[in-house]
Amino acid sequence: MSVTHYLEWGRMAELDAKSFLETTPYPWINPSGLITDEGFNELLETMPDVSTFDRYFGVKRSHGQTSHDRFVLNYRPDIELAEPWQRFTREILSPEYSAFLRSLFDREFVGLSLHWHYTPNGCSVSPHCDAEHKLGSHIFYFNTPADWCEDWGGETLILDDEGRFSRRSSPGFDDFPSATTSDASGNRSLLFQRRGNSWHGVRPINCPEGHFRKVFIVAINSRKRGVARRALDWARGKPADGY
Repeated sequence: MSVTHYLEWGRMAELDAKSFLETTPYPWINPSGLITDEGFNELLETMPDVSTFDRYFGVKRSHGQTSHDRFVLNYRPDIELAEPWQRFTREILSPEYSAFLRSLFDREFVGLSLHWHYTPNGCSVSPHCDAEHKLGSHIFYFNTPADWCEDWGGETLILDDEGRFSRRSSPGFDDFPSATTSDASGNRSLLFQRRGNSWHGVRPINCPEGHFRKVFIVAINSRKRGVARRALDWARGKPADGY
């Protein structure tokens, strides 16, 4: 067991909550190195196989938004994972990581939901604001220049609607006055806090057959309803919704 810990606690402590919360159009940050280099490489080499995932294609979304097509694996305590991922998820579910989130978000929350998304060629994440039971998300990216070309896409876009759209609507990417592209390559992650205007999405992937945009997502639930719903979905083997 070469890696003693996965989360880079010192790097996480450097993130400034005031700066994060004052970021426009809503709080977000796209830091590098929140996982140790050795830990990131171990996790990259032991990613869950897509054969263990649920298909989540053509599922109707609210407000007329196009479906978010992808393969989904929901975390649950009895899930079979490689040893590095078992240890990493334990750190994610630790009191120390929850304390980090509370400090950065300056808010309390009731629980975390964890899931992996693998997105194949031609699929996208249409512009949306997350479900109201969420406080925010921490998205860890798991593509590197060794397996992913920049031209294939996969970056999360932070979209600024300048107050034009209701969250219960379905604008397209080109309807937004401005968009900021996150860096999704290598040991990067994206943290953002849900607000009424926290629009984001991923343009259609353009990659060869057999390649996937791979992310591990920590959903930060602000309401007990969200935690209970996730638990019920896991028990039924249903893919995560509301993201």
